[in-house]
Amino acid sequence: MRKALLAARRALPDATRAGWDAAIAQRLLDWCAQENVKELGVYWPLHGEPDLHGAYAQLAARGVQLSLPVVLEKHAPLAFSDWRPGEAMVKDGMGVAVPAQLRLRPAPATLLVPCLGFNGERYRLGYGGGYYDRTLAATPRPRTLGIAYACLAASFPNGTYDIALDHIMTEGDLYCQAR
Repeated sequence: MRKALLAARRALPDATRAGWDAAIAQRLLDWCAQENVKELGVYWPLHGEPDLHGAYAQLAARGVQLSLPVVLEKHAPLAFSDWRPGEAMVKDGMGVAVPAQLRLRPAPATLLVPCLGFNGERYRLGYGGGYYDRTLAATPRPRTLGIAYACLAASFPNGTYDIALDHIMTEGDLYCQAR
């Protein structure tokens, strides 16, 4: 299923992806303002994930403290580094962009989680490394906002260690935690 979803995402026309990214970015900006988000863990897009860099710059200009996830060791939760749009970046051992000067900090109160796919119960399908699941199993658990294209909704069972996200935001919908 991962291969099929990744292929579907990569096959999206650039113009479609750009329009959907803009819609998600605007929804994210509105949501952060409505929820009064002060600190936000963001992600650097990989493999055709929604690119929200424009929203990140606007959030930083509003005074939201941004951080990026960092893999410090395999089979461990993610660490987080303070980050400002435009600062120098380097690739880590997995090829992911991280700040050249790591400034480690506690996990942010709210965390964007990129989704390769997602189901109706707000479980995400990632790349299979388990980093986000291990991060969300820690306490205190950050509030989570999955980011995905709506066309990547899929039917799949959750695993024993999977943790449902609080919300999943797409270009057209917000799937919320039942209250």
